[in-house]
Amino acid sequence: MGRWTGKERRRRGLRGRLRRWWLARHPRTDTWTLAQQNIYILPTKGGWAFGVTLLAMLVSSINYQLNLGYVLTFLLAGSGLVSIHLTHGTLRGLTLRLRPVAPVFAGEPARLEVVMSNPGKARHGVGLRFQQRGRQDRNAWCDVPALGQASASLSVVPTARGWHALPVLVVETQFPFGLFRAWTHWRPAQQVLAYPAPEQPAPPLPPASSAPGSALARPGQGSELDGVRAWRRGDSRRHVVWKKAARSGQMVSRETTSEQSRELWLDWHAAHGAGRADAEARLSRLAAWLLAAEAQGLVYGLRLPGRQFAPDRGELHQRQLLRELALWS
Repeated sequence: MGRWTGKERRRRGLRGRLRRWWLARHPRTDTWTLAQQNIYILPTKGGWAFGVTLLAMLVSSINYQLNLGYVLTFLLAGSGLVSIHLTHGTLRGLTLRLRPVAPVFAGEPARLEVVMSNPGKARHGVGLRFQQRGRQDRNAWCDVPALGQASASLSVVPTARGWHALPVLVVETQFPFGLFRAWTHWRPAQQVLAYPAPEQPAPPLPPASSAPGSALARPGQGSELDGVRAWRRGDSRRHVVWKKAARSGQMVSRETTSEQSRELWLDWHAAHGAGRADAEARLSRLAAWLLAAEAQGLVYGLRLPGRQFAPDRGELHQRQLLRELALWS
């Protein structure tokens, strides 16, 4: 029993050393330039079959003294050797750059867009995929024009909230004849942020309360103009003061008495229900409330254990609070 345990330990140690060696050759980076030292090439199944066929043709030509057989065999062999150079050159010199990955909700696909820059002649049949294939994974193929750029997109689905490292990407080609496959491994440095998945169906919002130090608006004054403020993303266009915007060149919105005197607090302790004492369930409910409050144009704040975020509204405020929920621990 101890002997097998020792073997397993040595095997894991060897795998660990190989992995560290491999990681040292492929550091995490969002820009990856393909050169001689990081491109690998091997024959495909068709390439091995092609080689066996050439060997059979050569043996037959020698056995039957077929001069035309020699010519055809060496002509095809020369074409195969040239294809090695062409396949390798399809990737050599390309520069890959990963565009910023936008945050998503857990369970939704995050889009990875890779831009390929070509400093030389046109490249054809360049594929992009994840190193670990799934049943539904497919290569994203593209042609890169001469002295131009092309992009390829893949998607990854984070299953839980928080930061997620991007999987290893494989860039490959079998151009022009499919006899050889050239590829490289790329480890992006970026991470994708996953917000908590909103609760479905979304529960009703908690009631708003009056802001400290202000009186509630009297009936009929909810639409009175009490002042103006800088326009925020998410504000209704009906609240924009167009005359002032035309004079100053800056977007401003009306601020009503009710907006100043009412505020909605999304509280951790209020995000509970039957069987929903779990922390992840509370975060899911708070995320649903954030989306609903922003969609309704409300002024809202967030209370988490030990932390509090002042009421506001707009896309920037919403993203900040969703980020807090995603990274809460």
